[in-house]
Amino acid sequence: MKPSPFDYHAPRELGEALEVLAGTAPYGKVLAGGQSLIPMLNMRLAAPSHLVDINRVAELDTLSVEPGGVRVGALARHAVVERSPAVAAVQPLLPAALRLVAHPVIRNRGTVVGSLVHADPSAELPAVLAVLDGSVRLARHGAPVREVAAEAFFTGPLESAIEPDELAVSAFFPALPPRAGTAFQEVARRHGDYAMAGAAAVVTLDEDLRIASAKVACVSAGPVPVLIDLSEVCARRPAASADWEAVAAAVRDAVDPDEDIHATAHYRRHLTGVLAERALRVAAAEAQRAAAGGVDGGGDHGVNGAGEGSE
Repeated sequence: MKPSPFDYHAPRELGEALEVLAGTAPYGKVLAGGQSLIPMLNMRLAAPSHLVDINRVAELDTLSVEPGGVRVGALARHAVVERSPAVAAVQPLLPAALRLVAHPVIRNRGTVVGSLVHADPSAELPAVLAVLDGSVRLARHGAPVREVAAEAFFTGPLESAIEPDELAVSAFFPALPPRAGTAFQEVARRHGDYAMAGAAAVVTLDEDLRIASAKVACVSAGPVPVLIDLSEVCARRPAASADWEAVAAAVRDAVDPDEDIHATAHYRRHLTGVLAERALRVAAAEAQRAAAGGVDGGGDHGVNGAGEGSE
């Protein structure tokens, strides 16, 4: 199929892009990587009257890595972020998850911020932003920039807090704290498919090397990434003696996945518990390595291939 007719805009500066969005709202759509939007246009699942192509806005093509975290500009491609040693050193969960996003050809063009704005609950990056307590920066013509925390940003399947005349200019992923580890686990039917279930995990140890904090964000387990704090379940135990079975049970109780042609709700709930437990085990082991002076806190990623064709 072909998309519905639309007016095409190609601003070259951020101010110009915001003016165009203000003038075309609520009938405009932003084009960045286009790996989700273009198929939706072609299948007429989206039919905007205006398409605002921001690829010529050079000031949005940024990647800033500081001790406090990673800020990813709206035009930073998956592949660039995935391959950055500086990103991996500050926040290893981000490149670990990006390696699971669809295929290399998608990652060469798709953008990190575009995937977040697309807000697919089956995608990896929304779960990463949620478990890290990250945020998305939104800009609007004639108004102050606002920073929206992950917990408020995702509002439903393919829905976010971004207003029709706003542009997501960047996303922030906080740095990994000391004595912390991360991991991402997921299962997909085939390499490149959407994940049937998945879990992004972060575990932090205290000075006595007991579990101080344990969190997971679950993929394909609800209308938005399902963030679960399991710190009380782990009860400040050493990682080696944590009750991982109780952790898996707590995760299963907290999620409410849908049933579809790929999996029943019961199977997806069971799988989410298994993957969350596995991710937390790996993250705890990585935290122990980091506490002992290991290289980083980045854990294993992926089971049976991976994720989504995000924007």
